[in-house]
Amino acid sequence: MTGTGQVTTGPLPIGQFVQLVKQTVTRDPLFKNQALKGEVTQWKQYPSGHTYFSLRDQDGQMRAVIWKGRCAIDPGIKEGSEVVILASLDLYIRRGEIQLNVERIEPVSVLGELEKTKRLLVEQLKKEGEFDRPRQAIPTIPKHIAIITGAGSAALSDMQRLIENRWPGLRRTVIGVLVQGPRATEEIVRGLAVARRLSQPSVAESRGEPPVDLVIVGRGGGSPEDLWAFNLEPVARSIIASPVPVVSAVGHESDVLVSDLVADLRASTPSDAIERVVPVLPELHYFLDECEERLAVAARRQFRDNMQHLRTLHARLRVAPMAGLNRAKSKILTLSSRMKVSVNQSIGIQTTRLAQFEASLSAIHPQRVLERGYSMTQTTDGVVLSSVEGLKSGQEIILNFADGSADAEIKNTHSNEGEK
Repeated sequence: MTGTGQVTTGPLPIGQFVQLVKQTVTRDPLFKNQALKGEVTQWKQYPSGHTYFSLRDQDGQMRAVIWKGRCAIDPGIKEGSEVVILASLDLYIRRGEIQLNVERIEPVSVLGELEKTKRLLVEQLKKEGEFDRPRQAIPTIPKHIAIITGAGSAALSDMQRLIENRWPGLRRTVIGVLVQGPRATEEIVRGLAVARRLSQPSVAESRGEPPVDLVIVGRGGGSPEDLWAFNLEPVARSIIASPVPVVSAVGHESDVLVSDLVADLRASTPSDAIERVVPVLPELHYFLDECEERLAVAARRQFRDNMQHLRTLHARLRVAPMAGLNRAKSKILTLSSRMKVSVNQSIGIQTTRLAQFEASLSAIHPQRVLERGYSMTQTTDGVVLSSVEGLKSGQEIILNFADGSADAEIKNTHSNEGEK
Protein backbone atom coordinates (compact mmCIF):
# COMPACT_ATOMS: atom_id res chain seq x y z
CA MET A 1 0.00 0.00 0.00
CA THR A 2 1.17 3.54 -0.67
CA GLY A 3 0.58 6.82 1.06
CA THR A 4 1.96 8.90 3.88
CA GLY A 5 0.96 6.38 6.57
CA GLN A 6 2.54 2.98 7.08
CA VAL A 7 0.61 -0.28 7.46
CA THR A 8 2.34 -2.34 10.12
CA THR A 9 -0.25 -5.07 10.79
CA GLY A 10 -1.44 -5.82 7.29
CA PRO A 11 -4.89 -5.13 5.79
CA LEU A 12 -7.64 -4.96 8.44
CA PRO A 13 -10.55 -7.38 7.88
CA ILE A 14 -13.66 -5.37 6.99
CA GLY A 15 -15.74 -7.10 9.64
CA GLN A 16 -13.24 -6.14 12.33
CA PHE A 17 -13.22 -2.57 11.05
CA VAL A 18 -17.02 -2.36 11.15
CA GLN A 19 -16.91 -3.64 14.74
CA LEU A 20 -14.47 -0.87 15.65
CA VAL A 21 -16.73 1.72 14.01
CA LYS A 22 -19.73 0.38 15.92
CA GLN A 23 -17.85 0.54 19.26
CA THR A 24 -16.76 4.11 18.54
CA VAL A 25 -20.25 5.24 17.55
CA THR A 26 -22.15 3.56 20.38
CA ARG A 27 -19.75 4.68 23.14
CA ASP A 28 -19.61 8.36 22.24
CA PRO A 29 -22.06 10.30 24.48
CA LEU A 30 -22.61 12.81 21.67
CA PHE A 31 -24.46 10.10 19.74
CA LYS A 32 -26.67 9.00 22.65
CA ASN A 33 -30.19 10.16 23.42
CA GLN A 34 -30.12 12.94 20.86
CA ALA A 35 -33.30 14.92 20.16
CA LEU A 36 -33.85 15.04 16.39
CA LYS A 37 -36.62 16.55 14.29
CA GLY A 38 -37.71 15.70 10.78
CA GLU A 39 -40.31 14.27 8.44
CA VAL A 40 -41.28 10.59 8.55
CA THR A 41 -40.81 8.67 5.27
CA GLN A 42 -40.87 4.95 4.40
CA TRP A 43 -42.89 4.29 7.55
CA LYS A 44 -43.52 0.56 7.94
CA GLN A 45 -44.70 -1.49 10.94
CA TYR A 46 -43.94 -5.21 10.70
CA PRO A 47 -45.82 -8.14 12.27
CA SER A 48 -42.75 -8.72 14.48
CA GLY A 49 -43.61 -5.49 16.29
CA HIS A 50 -40.60 -3.55 14.99
CA THR A 51 -41.16 -0.29 13.12
CA TYR A 52 -38.77 0.97 10.43
CA PHE A 53 -38.74 4.41 8.82
CA SER A 54 -36.49 7.24 7.65
CA LEU A 55 -36.24 10.68 9.18
CA ARG A 56 -35.51 13.39 6.66
CA ASP A 57 -35.46 17.09 5.97
CA GLN A 58 -34.29 19.14 3.01
CA ASP A 59 -30.59 18.67 3.98
CA GLY A 60 -30.41 14.92 4.64
CA GLN A 61 -31.96 11.74 5.98
CA MET A 62 -31.16 8.67 8.11
CA ARG A 63 -32.68 5.25 8.67
CA ALA A 64 -34.35 4.63 12.04
CA VAL A 65 -35.89 1.70 13.91
CA ILE A 66 -38.26 1.43 16.86
CA TRP A 67 -37.78 -1.99 18.43
CA LYS A 68 -40.83 -3.83 19.69
CA GLY A 69 -42.03 -2.57 23.07
CA ARG A 70 -39.38 0.15 23.20
CA CYS A 71 -41.80 3.06 23.35
CA ALA A 72 -45.40 4.01 22.75
CA ILE A 73 -46.20 5.21 19.23
CA ASP A 74 -48.80 7.90 18.71
CA PRO A 75 -51.39 6.43 16.30
CA GLY A 76 -51.49 9.77 14.48
CA ILE A 77 -47.92 9.34 13.22
CA LYS A 78 -47.85 8.31 9.57
CA GLU A 79 -46.02 8.92 6.33
CA GLY A 80 -45.20 12.62 6.07
CA SER A 81 -45.69 13.40 9.78
CA GLU A 82 -43.24 15.84 11.38
CA VAL A 83 -41.91 14.33 14.57
CA VAL A 84 -39.31 14.76 17.31
CA ILE A 85 -37.44 11.63 18.34
CA LEU A 86 -35.02 10.76 21.14
CA ALA A 87 -32.56 8.30 19.64
CA SER A 88 -29.05 6.89 19.85
CA LEU A 89 -26.81 6.17 16.91
CA ASP A 90 -26.10 2.52 16.09
CA LEU A 91 -24.49 0.54 13.28
CA TYR A 92 -26.01 -2.57 11.69
CA ILE A 93 -22.89 -4.71 11.25
CA ARG A 94 -24.12 -7.15 8.61
CA ARG A 95 -24.89 -4.34 6.17
CA GLY A 96 -22.48 -1.72 7.50
CA GLU A 97 -25.38 0.73 7.75
CA ILE A 98 -25.73 3.45 10.39
CA GLN A 99 -29.21 3.78 11.87
CA LEU A 100 -31.03 5.46 14.74
CA ASN A 101 -32.37 3.35 17.60
CA VAL A 102 -35.41 5.34 18.71
CA GLU A 103 -36.27 5.58 22.42
CA ARG A 104 -39.12 8.07 22.07
CA ILE A 105 -41.16 9.48 19.22
CA GLU A 106 -43.75 12.23 19.41
CA PRO A 107 -45.34 14.72 17.07
CA VAL A 108 -43.47 18.03 17.03
CA SER A 109 -46.14 19.75 19.07
CA VAL A 110 -45.44 17.57 22.15
CA LEU A 111 -41.64 17.53 22.55
CA GLY A 112 -40.52 20.31 20.29
CA GLU A 113 -40.63 23.18 22.78
CA LEU A 114 -39.09 21.13 25.58
CA GLU A 115 -36.18 20.05 23.41
CA LYS A 116 -35.66 23.59 22.23
CA THR A 117 -35.38 24.76 25.85
CA LYS A 118 -32.93 21.96 26.67
CA ARG A 119 -30.80 22.69 23.61
CA LEU A 120 -30.59 26.40 24.46
CA LEU A 121 -29.53 25.58 28.04
CA VAL A 122 -26.86 23.13 26.85
CA GLU A 123 -25.49 25.73 24.44
CA GLN A 124 -25.42 28.37 27.18
CA LEU A 125 -23.63 26.10 29.69
CA LYS A 126 -21.16 25.01 27.05
CA LYS A 127 -20.44 28.62 26.16
CA GLU A 128 -19.79 29.37 29.85
CA GLY A 129 -17.32 26.49 30.01
CA GLU A 130 -19.30 24.54 32.60
CA PHE A 131 -18.90 21.27 30.71
CA ASP A 132 -15.11 21.72 30.64
CA ARG A 133 -14.65 22.74 34.29
CA PRO A 134 -12.54 20.41 36.51
CA ARG A 135 -14.71 17.79 38.18
CA GLN A 136 -14.50 17.09 41.93
CA ALA A 137 -13.03 13.72 42.84
CA ILE A 138 -15.39 11.10 44.25
CA PRO A 139 -14.19 10.07 47.75
CA THR A 140 -12.71 6.58 47.83
CA ILE A 141 -14.61 5.79 51.03
CA PRO A 142 -17.50 8.24 51.55
CA LYS A 143 -18.22 9.04 55.20
CA HIS A 144 -21.68 10.54 54.73
CA ILE A 145 -23.84 10.33 51.59
CA ALA A 146 -26.83 12.56 50.94
CA ILE A 147 -29.41 10.87 48.66
CA ILE A 148 -31.85 13.23 46.94
CA THR A 149 -34.70 11.30 45.36
CA GLY A 150 -38.38 10.50 45.70
CA ALA A 151 -39.33 9.42 49.21
CA GLY A 152 -40.57 5.82 49.23
CA SER A 153 -39.60 5.31 45.57
CA ALA A 154 -38.36 2.06 44.10
CA ALA A 155 -35.10 3.80 43.20
CA LEU A 156 -34.54 4.72 46.86
CA SER A 157 -35.33 1.16 47.97
CA ASP A 158 -32.82 -0.22 45.50
CA MET A 159 -30.13 2.21 46.65
CA GLN A 160 -30.75 1.49 50.35
CA ARG A 161 -30.62 -2.26 49.75
CA LEU A 162 -27.38 -2.04 47.78
CA ILE A 163 -25.74 0.15 50.42
CA GLU A 164 -26.60 -2.33 53.20
CA ASN A 165 -25.28 -5.20 51.08
CA ARG A 166 -22.03 -3.43 50.26
CA TRP A 167 -21.32 -1.41 53.44
CA PRO A 168 -23.76 -2.09 56.27
CA GLY A 169 -24.43 0.95 58.45
CA LEU A 170 -22.78 3.46 56.08
CA ARG A 171 -23.90 6.94 57.10
CA ARG A 172 -26.45 8.40 54.69
CA THR A 173 -29.17 11.02 54.82
CA VAL A 174 -32.22 10.66 52.56
CA ILE A 175 -33.66 13.98 51.40
CA GLY A 176 -37.08 13.17 49.96
CA VAL A 177 -38.20 15.42 47.09
CA LEU A 178 -40.66 15.42 44.22
CA VAL A 179 -38.87 14.24 41.10
CA GLN A 180 -41.56 14.95 38.50
CA GLY A 181 -44.39 17.39 38.03
CA PRO A 182 -44.65 21.19 38.23
CA ARG A 183 -42.89 21.43 41.62
CA ALA A 184 -40.10 18.95 40.89
CA THR A 185 -37.51 21.56 39.94
CA GLU A 186 -38.12 23.57 43.10
CA GLU A 187 -37.96 20.42 45.25
CA ILE A 188 -34.71 19.12 43.73
CA VAL A 189 -33.05 22.52 44.18
CA ARG A 190 -34.23 22.52 47.83
CA GLY A 191 -32.77 19.06 48.35
CA LEU A 192 -29.39 20.18 46.96
CA ALA A 193 -29.47 23.22 49.29
CA VAL A 194 -30.06 20.91 52.29
CA ALA A 195 -27.17 18.69 51.21
CA ARG A 196 -24.97 21.75 50.83
CA ARG A 197 -25.81 22.84 54.39
CA LEU A 198 -25.10 19.32 55.76
CA SER A 199 -21.66 19.44 54.11
CA GLN A 200 -20.63 22.31 56.40
CA PRO A 201 -18.44 21.02 59.28
CA SER A 202 -20.10 23.30 61.85
CA VAL A 203 -23.58 22.00 61.00
CA ALA A 204 -22.40 18.39 60.95
CA GLU A 205 -20.66 18.82 64.31
CA SER A 206 -23.86 20.16 65.88
CA ARG A 207 -25.66 17.03 64.64
CA GLY A 208 -22.90 14.74 65.93
CA GLU A 209 -22.11 13.25 62.52
CA PRO A 210 -19.48 13.66 59.79
CA PRO A 211 -20.22 16.28 57.12
CA VAL A 212 -21.77 15.15 53.87
CA ASP A 213 -18.94 14.43 51.42
CA LEU A 214 -20.97 13.00 48.51
CA VAL A 215 -24.41 13.73 47.01
CA ILE A 216 -26.48 11.40 44.82
CA VAL A 217 -29.39 13.03 43.01
CA GLY A 218 -31.69 11.03 40.77
CA ARG A 219 -34.70 8.87 40.17
CA GLY A 220 -35.82 5.81 38.25
CA GLY A 221 -36.85 5.70 34.62
CA GLY A 222 -39.80 7.38 32.99
CA SER A 223 -40.92 9.33 29.98
CA PRO A 224 -38.98 12.41 28.83
CA GLU A 225 -41.67 14.57 30.42
CA ASP A 226 -41.27 12.72 33.73
CA LEU A 227 -37.50 13.28 33.72
CA TRP A 228 -37.64 16.85 32.46
CA ALA A 229 -36.91 18.58 35.79
CA PHE A 230 -33.33 17.29 35.50
CA ASN A 231 -32.98 19.18 32.21
CA LEU A 232 -33.80 22.59 33.67
CA GLU A 233 -31.41 25.38 34.52
CA PRO A 234 -32.09 25.76 38.30
CA VAL A 235 -31.20 22.11 38.90
CA ALA A 236 -28.09 22.35 36.70
CA ARG A 237 -26.91 25.53 38.48
CA SER A 238 -27.44 23.94 41.92
CA ILE A 239 -25.38 20.90 40.94
CA ILE A 240 -22.57 23.13 39.63
CA ALA A 241 -22.57 25.15 42.88
CA SER A 242 -22.27 22.10 45.15
CA PRO A 243 -19.12 22.23 47.36
CA VAL A 244 -18.99 18.41 47.39
CA PRO A 245 -19.12 15.96 44.46
CA VAL A 246 -22.54 15.26 42.94
CA VAL A 247 -23.52 12.03 41.18
CA SER A 248 -26.37 12.31 38.68
CA ALA A 249 -28.33 9.03 38.52
CA VAL A 250 -31.45 9.64 36.49
CA GLY A 251 -33.54 7.19 34.50
CA HIS A 252 -32.01 4.46 32.37
CA GLU A 253 -28.66 4.18 30.64
CA SER A 254 -30.07 5.61 27.42
CA ASP A 255 -31.29 8.78 29.15
CA VAL A 256 -28.75 11.60 28.98
CA LEU A 257 -29.94 14.74 30.77
CA VAL A 258 -28.43 18.13 31.53
CA SER A 259 -27.84 17.01 35.13
CA ASP A 260 -25.66 14.20 33.75
CA LEU A 261 -23.60 16.68 31.74
CA VAL A 262 -22.84 19.03 34.67
CA ALA A 263 -22.46 16.49 37.50
CA ASP A 264 -19.09 15.31 38.79
CA LEU A 265 -20.07 11.74 37.88
CA ARG A 266 -22.84 10.37 35.69
CA ALA A 267 -24.35 7.02 36.67
CA SER A 268 -26.60 5.21 34.23
CA THR A 269 -29.12 4.29 36.95
CA PRO A 270 -29.57 4.89 40.71
CA SER A 271 -28.32 1.35 41.39
CA ASP A 272 -25.27 1.97 39.21
CA ALA A 273 -24.53 5.07 41.30
CA ILE A 274 -24.30 3.00 44.50
CA GLU A 275 -22.15 0.35 42.82
CA ARG A 276 -19.74 3.03 41.62
CA VAL A 277 -19.32 5.06 44.83
CA VAL A 278 -19.86 2.62 47.74
CA PRO A 279 -17.07 0.06 48.24
CA VAL A 280 -17.84 -3.52 49.25
CA LEU A 281 -16.74 -3.70 52.89
CA PRO A 282 -15.59 -7.38 52.90
CA GLU A 283 -13.59 -6.75 49.72
CA LEU A 284 -12.04 -3.69 51.34
CA HIS A 285 -11.14 -5.74 54.44
CA TYR A 286 -9.56 -8.36 52.17
CA PHE A 287 -7.68 -5.63 50.33
CA LEU A 288 -6.45 -4.11 53.60
CA ASP A 289 -5.39 -7.54 54.89
CA GLU A 290 -3.50 -8.11 51.66
CA CYS A 291 -1.85 -4.69 51.97
CA GLU A 292 -0.93 -5.45 55.58
CA GLU A 293 0.66 -8.74 54.56
CA ARG A 294 2.55 -7.05 51.75
CA LEU A 295 3.78 -4.38 54.14
CA ALA A 296 4.87 -7.04 56.63
CA VAL A 297 6.75 -8.95 53.93
CA ALA A 298 8.33 -5.74 52.68
CA ALA A 299 9.28 -4.75 56.25
CA ARG A 300 10.90 -8.13 56.89
CA ARG A 301 12.78 -7.93 53.62
CA GLN A 302 13.91 -4.40 54.44
CA PHE A 303 15.00 -5.52 57.92
CA ARG A 304 17.04 -8.39 56.44
CA ASP A 305 18.62 -6.07 53.90
CA ASN A 306 19.49 -3.54 56.62
CA MET A 307 20.99 -6.25 58.85
CA GLN A 308 23.09 -7.53 55.97
CA HIS A 309 24.23 -3.99 55.29
CA LEU A 310 25.15 -3.53 58.96
CA ARG A 311 27.13 -6.77 58.95
CA THR A 312 28.98 -5.64 55.86
CA LEU A 313 29.78 -2.30 57.48
CA HIS A 314 30.93 -4.06 60.68
CA ALA A 315 33.28 -6.29 58.69
CA ARG A 316 34.63 -3.27 56.87
CA LEU A 317 35.18 -1.44 60.16
CA ARG A 318 37.18 -4.39 61.52
CA VAL A 319 39.32 -4.55 58.41
CA ALA A 320 39.76 -0.81 58.13
CA PRO A 321 42.00 -0.28 61.28
CA MET A 322 44.42 -3.06 60.23
CA ALA A 323 44.57 -1.65 56.76
CA GLY A 324 45.19 1.79 58.28
CA LEU A 325 47.92 0.48 60.54
CA ASN A 326 49.59 -1.31 57.66
CA ARG A 327 49.48 1.89 55.61
CA ALA A 328 50.90 3.89 58.57
CA LYS A 329 53.63 1.31 59.12
CA SER A 330 54.59 1.38 55.47
CA LYS A 331 54.64 5.16 55.55
CA ILE A 332 56.84 5.18 58.70
CA LEU A 333 59.28 2.72 57.11
CA THR A 334 59.46 4.88 54.02
CA LEU A 335 60.06 8.01 56.12
CA SER A 336 62.70 6.17 58.22
CA SER A 337 64.53 5.08 55.10
CA ARG A 338 64.40 8.60 53.74
CA MET A 339 65.70 9.99 57.09
CA LYS A 340 68.59 7.53 57.12
CA VAL A 341 69.58 8.48 53.61
CA SER A 342 69.27 12.16 54.47
CA VAL A 343 71.34 11.80 57.71
CA ASN A 344 74.05 9.82 55.92
CA GLN A 345 74.18 12.41 53.19
CA SER A 346 74.43 15.21 55.81
CA ILE A 347 77.17 13.37 57.74
CA GLY A 348 79.15 12.82 54.55
CA ILE A 349 78.92 16.51 53.69
CA GLN A 350 80.00 17.57 57.21
CA THR A 351 82.84 15.03 57.23
CA THR A 352 84.12 16.44 53.97
CA ARG A 353 83.92 19.98 55.35
CA LEU A 354 85.78 18.94 58.55
CA ALA A 355 88.53 17.36 56.47
CA GLN A 356 88.83 20.55 54.51
CA PHE A 357 88.99 22.61 57.72
CA GLU A 358 91.61 20.21 59.16
CA ALA A 359 93.77 20.54 56.04
CA SER A 360 93.51 24.32 56.15
CA LEU A 361 94.38 24.46 59.89
CA SER A 362 97.26 22.04 59.43
CA ALA A 363 98.69 24.13 56.60
CA ILE A 364 98.82 27.28 58.73
CA HIS A 365 100.07 25.59 61.98
CA PRO A 366 103.39 27.19 63.25
CA GLN A 367 105.06 23.80 63.30
CA ARG A 368 104.56 23.50 59.57
CA VAL A 369 106.23 26.91 59.13
CA LEU A 370 109.20 25.82 61.24
CA GLU A 371 109.50 22.66 59.18
CA ARG A 372 110.00 24.81 56.11
CA GLY A 373 113.22 26.34 57.66
CA TYR A 374 111.81 29.22 59.63
CA SER A 375 112.29 29.76 63.37
CA MET A 376 110.21 31.41 66.06
CA THR A 377 111.81 33.77 68.62
CA GLN A 378 110.43 34.09 72.11
CA THR A 379 111.44 35.91 75.27
CA THR A 380 112.26 33.84 78.26
CA ASP A 381 108.72 34.62 79.37
CA GLY A 382 107.31 32.89 76.29
CA VAL A 383 106.34 36.07 74.42
CA VAL A 384 106.69 35.59 70.67
CA LEU A 385 108.93 38.26 69.19
CA SER A 386 107.83 39.51 65.78
CA SER A 387 109.87 42.71 65.77
CA VAL A 388 113.24 43.99 66.96
CA GLU A 389 111.42 46.76 68.63
CA GLY A 390 111.98 46.48 72.39
CA LEU A 391 115.01 44.18 72.26
CA LYS A 392 118.05 45.18 74.21
CA SER A 393 121.70 44.27 74.01
CA GLY A 394 122.54 41.41 76.38
CA GLN A 395 118.84 40.27 76.58
CA GLU A 396 118.41 36.50 76.65
CA ILE A 397 116.00 34.96 74.08
CA ILE A 398 114.93 31.50 72.96
CA LEU A 399 115.13 30.38 69.33
CA ASN A 400 112.60 27.69 68.35
CA PHE A 401 113.26 25.38 65.42
CA ALA A 402 111.36 22.48 63.92
CA ASP A 403 113.39 19.96 65.82
CA GLY A 404 114.20 21.88 69.02
CA SER A 405 115.24 25.22 70.56
CA ALA A 406 118.38 27.15 71.51
CA ASP A 407 119.20 29.85 74.07
CA ALA A 408 120.78 33.05 72.73
CA GLU A 409 121.83 36.54 73.83
CA ILE A 410 121.24 39.77 71.98
CA LYS A 411 124.38 41.62 71.11
CA ASN A 412 123.04 44.21 68.74
CA THR A 413 119.66 44.86 66.94
CA HIS A 414 119.34 46.06 63.37
CA SER A 415 116.15 47.56 61.98
CA ASN A 416 115.46 48.09 58.36
CA GLU A 417 116.13 51.74 58.89
CA GLY A 418 119.73 51.26 60.40
CA GLU A 419 121.61 49.98 63.44
CA LYS A 420 120.45 50.61 67.02
